[in-house]
Amino acid sequence: MTNYKLQINNLQAGQSLFELTVAIAISALIVVAMVALATTAIKNSTYSKNKALASSYAQQATEWLRGERDSDVDTFMTTYAATGTWPAGYCLPDSSLNWNHWVGSVSINCTVPITGTIFKRWVTFKNVGMQNGKMVAETDVTVVWTDSGGLHEVTSATNFSDWK
Repeated sequence: MTNYKLQINNLQAGQSLFELTVAIAISALIVVAMVALATTAIKNSTYSKNKALASSYAQQATEWLRGERDSDVDTFMTTYAATGTWPAGYCLPDSSLNWNHWVGSVSINCTVPITGTIFKRWVTFKNVGMQNGKMVAETDVTVVWTDSGGLHEVTSATNFSDWK
């Protein structure tokens, strides 16, 4: 009788190969899920950082355009905004911002990134006309970048007018 009890205890002492396989599979699933979650979090964080930077670059260009308009509204409206055919405009690849890069159809021809970045920025003058006896220029400042998620874009639309 003692031998019989000893044999039963020995049969229940270890884990079977099936139980071990299930435990390893569950552990592997948990590790894969944690890695996928971390990868998604890093990707979303990078996208958010780049979108904030792109918005900052767009705002910077809009403020620069506002300053150009305020310093000489006639030159701004007749020389820079009135590029002839719309939409057309200027690449703004330099952090110093200037009018040196008129490119016509900007979304096609603006290939130079902002110095030291992955971002490309341009201003598009969509229309220049008269409104309430004053010239108005419809503009879009666009900043684009490409990453593992594809092409991304931030656009800031502003209407500039002779407010004086």
